[in-house]
Amino acid sequence: MAKWTVDQAHSSIGFEVKHMMVSKVKGQFETYTAEVEAVELTDLTSASIGFEFDVASINTRNEDRDNHLRSADFFDVENYSAIEFKSTSITKAGDDYKVTGDLTIKDVTKSVTFDVEFGGKGTNPWGVEVYGFEAEAKINREEFGLTWNAALETGGVLVGKDIKIKVELEVNPAA
Repeated sequence: MAKWTVDQAHSSIGFEVKHMMVSKVKGQFETYTAEVEAVELTDLTSASIGFEFDVASINTRNEDRDNHLRSADFFDVENYSAIEFKSTSITKAGDDYKVTGDLTIKDVTKSVTFDVEFGGKGTNPWGVEVYGFEAEAKINREEFGLTWNAALETGGVLVGKDIKIKVELEVNPAA
């Protein structure tokens, strides 16, 4: 198995959630680590994939909201500083993949499956092979202890339950 490095300058780990039942709030985790091992990245079925997101690095482009998300109402970064994902199985689905693994948020671990699309393989101007992937999964935040909400006087709630996690990766061989 070869080790692969995630090029963080060309990658992102983001999310989106319904706001007031009419629009979406999008954000990302600015700081994360990743471990990818695989025989060959053109066939992910042999891979082992792990991520750890620094929850304090959350960025929704609104400082007040980010601070609220860091608080005990949501992620409680003082007690739970990281979100972790570790793959447990990877299957091929046509040209794409299903990457299933254990997602841990606030000491709650649940199995989550990401739909992964292989974006292709290329060689950068310095002669290094690069591989691109896009992945998406949907979770119910309340199942991970993220239950804070506020009722709207017009009906409904301020924050949706379903969170889409979106990952865009560019990886290359580890040095």
